[in-house]
Amino acid sequence: MTPADLAATVLSAARAVFVARGLDFAALPAATTVERPRNPEHGDYASTLALQLSKKVGVPPRDLAQALAAELGAQPGIKSVEIAGPGFLNIRLDAAAAGQLARDIVLAGDQYGHTARLAGQRINLEFVSANPTGPVHIGGVRWAAVGDALARLLRAAGAEVGTEYYFNDAGSQIDRFAKSLYASATGEPVPEDGYGGEYIAEIAATVKAEAPDADLETFRVRGVELMFAEIKQSLTEFGVRFDTYFNEKDLHDRGELQTALDRLRAQGHTFEADGATWLRTTDFGDDKDRVLRKSDGDWTYFAADCAYYLDKRERGFDRVVIMLGADHHGYLGRMRAMSACFGDDPAVNLEILIGQLVSLVRDGEPVRMSKRAGTVVTLEDFVEALGVDATRYALARYSSDSPIDIDVDLWTSASRENPVYYVQYVAARTASVARQAAAVDLTRGEPDAFHADLLTNDKENDLLKALGEYPDTVSRAAELREPHHVARLLEKIAGAYHRFYDEPACRVLPKGDEPIGDGNRARLWLNDATRTVIANGLGLLGVSAPERM
Repeated sequence: MTPADLAATVLSAARAVFVARGLDFAALPAATTVERPRNPEHGDYASTLALQLSKKVGVPPRDLAQALAAELGAQPGIKSVEIAGPGFLNIRLDAAAAGQLARDIVLAGDQYGHTARLAGQRINLEFVSANPTGPVHIGGVRWAAVGDALARLLRAAGAEVGTEYYFNDAGSQIDRFAKSLYASATGEPVPEDGYGGEYIAEIAATVKAEAPDADLETFRVRGVELMFAEIKQSLTEFGVRFDTYFNEKDLHDRGELQTALDRLRAQGHTFEADGATWLRTTDFGDDKDRVLRKSDGDWTYFAADCAYYLDKRERGFDRVVIMLGADHHGYLGRMRAMSACFGDDPAVNLEILIGQLVSLVRDGEPVRMSKRAGTVVTLEDFVEALGVDATRYALARYSSDSPIDIDVDLWTSASRENPVYYVQYVAARTASVARQAAAVDLTRGEPDAFHADLLTNDKENDLLKALGEYPDTVSRAAELREPHHVARLLEKIAGAYHRFYDEPACRVLPKGDEPIGDGNRARLWLNDATRTVIANGLGLLGVSAPERM
C-alpha cells in the first residue's frame, strides 16, 4: 500500500462516516494526505483529517477521530488506528500491506513517483540566460543544475513545462564584447571595460581566420554566434537542453516592444515625462516608475523585459517562472509591478526565484578564477574538478536561497561522506545484488506470488517507509521549487538500504547451500524497488544511476 493508497482509504472512510452521521459532504476535501510520524513508535502514518473537518461540520475533533478510526480500522491492510492528542490518527499497516509497496514500485518502474498534482498547469521556466559574452560562470552553473532538475520535477508532478534560455545579442555588453574581440585580433590592448581571458583570443582568431579583413560588426555578429554555440555545447555536455533559445533581438525585429507598449498604454499605466515614455509601476508597489522608451527614442532593457513577458503569456503559459542570480533582488518589485500593469496577478502568473552565491573550494581555499575565462569560475571548471554527476548533485542538494561552498576534496572522494557517492553506491549495489541473484537462479517470481507479509524485519520496514515517501517528496519538491528535498530523501533511502543490506536476517541471496525460499524472493523485490527509486530520483536530478562502481 502506497501513501497515496492509504490517503485514499482514509478519505473513503471519512465519506462512510459522513454518510452514517448525515454530515455535509461539501466539507470533505477532494484529496487528503498522510504523513510519517516523527516518532516511529506512533505508527507508520498519521492523518490530521479529523482535525481539519471538525469545525466545518460542528463535531468535536476527538469524536470525529473516533468514528474515523473505527471505520478505518475495518479496512483491509490496516492493522490498527490510534487516536492521539486532540484528534490525530496514528495508523499502522499490517505486514502484507506495508510490504506490497515493493511490488508496486517495481511494477511502476520509471513512473513511480509521477503524480498529477500539478496537472493542467502550463509553466514557462527560464534559467541560466547568460549573455553570450563569455562561458557559463559559477552562478549560471548553479541555475543550470537546479533549473534543469526543477523542470524534471515539475513534469513528474504533471505540469506542462517549457524550458527557455534568453540571451541578449544587443546592447552595451555586446558592444564591449565585440570591441574586445576586435582588439585581440588587431593586437590592440583590451578596452578598459572589455572582456579578457583566453576564450576572447580563441574566438577572435577564429573570426579573423574566416574573414581576414573583418570589421567590428563582423566580430560582433560572428563572435556572438561562436560564443553562444560554445555555451550551448557546454550546457548540452552538462545534460541541460532547452526547449527554446530565445533571442532578444527578435523582440526588436518583430516589433514586440511596441506591441507591449501599446498594451500597457491601453491598460492606462503609461505616461509621458521629459520626452520619455514611462510605466507607472509605483501603482503596484515598485519603488519608482520605470522608463520604457528614452527621450532619444531608444528602448530600455526594461521595455524588452516587458515584451518578453508578454510574449511568454501570449504563447499560452499561465505561469512564468524566472530564475535569477543573487545580484538581481532589485528586479522583484519592478517585474511584479510590470505583470500587474498587464492586468495579470503576479501571485499567479509570475514567479521569480533568486539563487544565492556558490563557490568552489579546493584544499580549503576558494578557486577564484578560471584557467580559460581569466576572471570567473566556469561550468567547464566545475565539471573538470568534480565531474558532471557530482556537480549536478552538489548544486541541487542545497536550497538555492542559501549560499554554499562546494569542496572539491569531499565531492570527489570515494567515501560515505560524499553524498553523491553514498547514493550512487546503493544504485550499484542493488544492481550487483540483482546480478548475483540471477547467477544463482533467484528470481522475484510472479507478482501475484509475492509474499509481502514476509518483510517484517525492522530494517525492511524502515526501508519500505523511506521508499514510500518518494512520491510525496517529488510533488512537494516541485510545488516548493526545491529539488534538494529529493536529494535528501535519496540519502535517507541509501542509509536505510545499507542497514538492510548489513542485517544478517535480511539477506537477499541464500547462504551456502541454503535453498531459495519465498523470503529471498520477497527481499529481492525490495532490493529491486530500492534500485528503482534511487534511479528515478537521481534521474530527476540529472545524475546517473550506475550499475557498477
